[in-house]
Amino acid sequence: MKLRARAGNGPRWEGVFGSALLAALMLVLTGCGADTQANPKDEAPPPAKVETESNASLVKVDHPEQFPLVAASEYNAAPQLDVTGTVSPDISRQIPVISLASGRVVEIDARLGDTVKKGQRLMRVQSNDIAQAFSDYQQAVADEVLAKAQLDRSKLLYDKGAIAQKDLEVAQDTDDKAKVTVKTAVEHLRVLGADINHPSALVDIFAPASGVITEQNVTAAAGVKTLDNSPNLFTISDLSHVWILCDVYENDLPYVRLDEFATIHLNAYPDVTLKGRIANIGPILDPNIRTAKVRLEVANPGMLRMGMFATATFSGLTRQVHASVPASAVLHLHDRDWVYVPAGSGRFQRMEVDGGRMLAGNLQEIRSGLSPGQQVVSNALVLQSTVEE
Repeated sequence: MKLRARAGNGPRWEGVFGSALLAALMLVLTGCGADTQANPKDEAPPPAKVETESNASLVKVDHPEQFPLVAASEYNAAPQLDVTGTVSPDISRQIPVISLASGRVVEIDARLGDTVKKGQRLMRVQSNDIAQAFSDYQQAVADEVLAKAQLDRSKLLYDKGAIAQKDLEVAQDTDDKAKVTVKTAVEHLRVLGADINHPSALVDIFAPASGVITEQNVTAAAGVKTLDNSPNLFTISDLSHVWILCDVYENDLPYVRLDEFATIHLNAYPDVTLKGRIANIGPILDPNIRTAKVRLEVANPGMLRMGMFATATFSGLTRQVHASVPASAVLHLHDRDWVYVPAGSGRFQRMEVDGGRMLAGNLQEIRSGLSPGQQVVSNALVLQSTVEE
């Protein structure tokens, strides 16, 4: 806005007032600028942070020549199935030890796990059944003696005409029955295990076969009941041949064929390899886990014990081409198998593979992830240690 003086000869204030207003405005701006001087660094935006995404499995080393390479070789192998099994006794070679006489145990001469021979005494039982059987036997012998005397007398009287023939026949029948009664009493004692020449209420229980006691259901001073409600006193197993029972999934049953052989490795003896014949494939699957029981018959070299874990390997019919590398080229990390392959310019790529079984010459089978002829670092652990330093 412009201010003008009244018309006439009065002075003109327009220029003076404008100059004063401009000076005041500059003074205000100068004061404000003195109080808030800006820092260029504070006013500039922060620098952008750029993160480079790197491949964790790709490593670069300064001297790649320190890590020699080796080419994977070709290995022809049949597809294999590895399953876990348990060593069990051969049921057909298990023999129960029983007592036909009830009573009370007065002595035990064998324990669970003992190796026994056929005819070895295992225990002694005091039995009322034996005492009663000896009593019956002695009465039968006495009756036989009396019947024999009556028969002799009847024959003499018959020869003299003192008795009729029917009386002689009755005496003969009585003597025959007395002999049968004696034989029955003797057989009864034999079945109960008593010795007819040594009358006693004590009866010894002997091992019916040689083997190892794998079950014991009796202790000292225990009672021995009759067969209808009493378990076996002992169970003797012939462990020269045993079973290995495996669970095979339904989809893997084509690997298993009757009368063929499987390779068996024991967890307790990893360097021992056994052969087992496939004797039976269960006709019924477990409805919960969809597996069939497969029974292997194995000759026991002496180290197999009941309940041991074993790994059975079944081989398929068709053969497949796999790669094989030195065992040192395979890196076992986080429950997986890895190899290092060259990636050029001093770089190596860590690649996951499916490691198989160990082969002769300190080689390891690679089922998948690596092709024959492909180069790998011969010692993966050394490279991995260098990278982690």
